Amino acid sequence: MQIIRYYQSQNQEHWKNEISKADWSAAKLLYSWLDTDKLKQICGKSTEIFLLTDGDNLASWAILAEQDEIDAPELFPWIGFVYTFPQYRGNNNIGKLINHICDVLKSDKIENVFISTEEIGLYEKYGFVFWKIMNNREGKPTRVYIKKVD
Repeated sequence: MQIIRYYQSQNQEHWKNEISKADWSAAKLLYSWLDTDKLKQICGKSTEIFLLTDGDNLASWAILAEQDEIDAPELFPWIGFVYTFPQYRGNNNIGKLINHICDVLKSDKIENVFISTEEIGLYEKYGFVFWKIMNNREGKPTRVYIKKVD
């Protein structure tokens, strides 16, 4: 298993197509934004997708973005679009990605990272702490978690 950055990959078309194979509506949205080159326009110029790969297969991914579904420019960065393909679940792949992202943030002297989710009990095991309920861009309440990058 190896973690690579989508935008630094020579194989972006392959990885984009791997993302499109996920059975998750948000993956379809991410694919659409990649296919139309809108991801960085929507989430910020420094947005990166971290891919956990198993040879030519995509196991998991997560994005690190300036902005996510919460309209709060003062809060950044965000981890979002977190997904693991079913055959790779149960192996702490998300933990590996989150740890890697936190290492990147540490080297950039970033102290905290946020995540917006409806999940309860999932991200706490990776060091996230519930922070508060906020409305997303559609006006729907969502849970916002924070993790100290250390």
